Amino acid sequence: MRITNLDMDVLRTFVTGTELGSFAKAAQRLGRSQSAVSLQLKKLEEQVGEALLRKEGRGLALTAPGEILFSYARRLLELNDEAVAATRGIALEGWVRLGLVQDFAQHWLPALLGRFARAHPGIKVDVVVDRGVLLAEQVAKGELDLALAWGDYPSPYRRRLAEIPLCWVGRADFRVTAGEPVPLIVFRPPCTFRTRAIAALDAAGLAWRIAFNSPSLAGLFAAVEAGLGVTPRTAEGLPQQLVVLGRDSGLPAMAPPVELFLHAAQERGAPAVERLKETLLETLRSDLASARFQD
Repeated sequence: MRITNLDMDVLRTFVTGTELGSFAKAAQRLGRSQSAVSLQLKKLEEQVGEALLRKEGRGLALTAPGEILFSYARRLLELNDEAVAATRGIALEGWVRLGLVQDFAQHWLPALLGRFARAHPGIKVDVVVDRGVLLAEQVAKGELDLALAWGDYPSPYRRRLAEIPLCWVGRADFRVTAGEPVPLIVFRPPCTFRTRAIAALDAAGLAWRIAFNSPSLAGLFAAVEAGLGVTPRTAEGLPQQLVVLGRDSGLPAMAPPVELFLHAAQERGAPAVERLKETLLETLRSDLASARFQD
């Protein structure tokens, strides 16, 4: 049987367009014309011998073969990028001090650091997991090289990366009860999520009470799973037992979206720091489906 070698460049276009939900956006992101992207997709369908996309409303959706290929394509691209990074960065050595808010530490920190360690065995990473305001303070003091945090806190060099919608997270059966305050499960102040939630409830004329304070995200989610109330978060990396609550829950929408910032101790750090920064940004763009990134 003749072996078909899939074109990595074409696979990247396919994956990027699928993740962005638009191949027009993929063309812009990859610096190609829409006609060039269309030709690439046609070539890919010819290579695999199956239709990969179907019309759905005004857009496109993956067919069953398309979903299968998408899963494999992401893994192939990840291996490709890891191999290139390992080859180019084989001589990179150093130490990076990284700060992360709990959302990212719990969701994808192990996988991220595992890939980074395989690609750059000479770089050691120290990780601090804490609240955004405290991470920004540590960057400002020179105790951390990089930090990902919600909200615009003072630091030597900070860059707004993305805006991510806030939502209410709870058990699927949660409903606001008339005449009773909404039970909130939150971090202690200062907390961007807490502030936005209270502002939304006040604007909607809904009474509220703090039902549970926790210093950890795992504690918040455990309290929500136990039915003690609802918590304001993003839709990324939720436990399987919890859901994003819709308007039928009686809860108001929260606006504006929360801002994700990258804080850095230096405008341009050591090579090891810059390489980890690149990896962080690549991973965020790939994994945060609901985010609107700043170009």
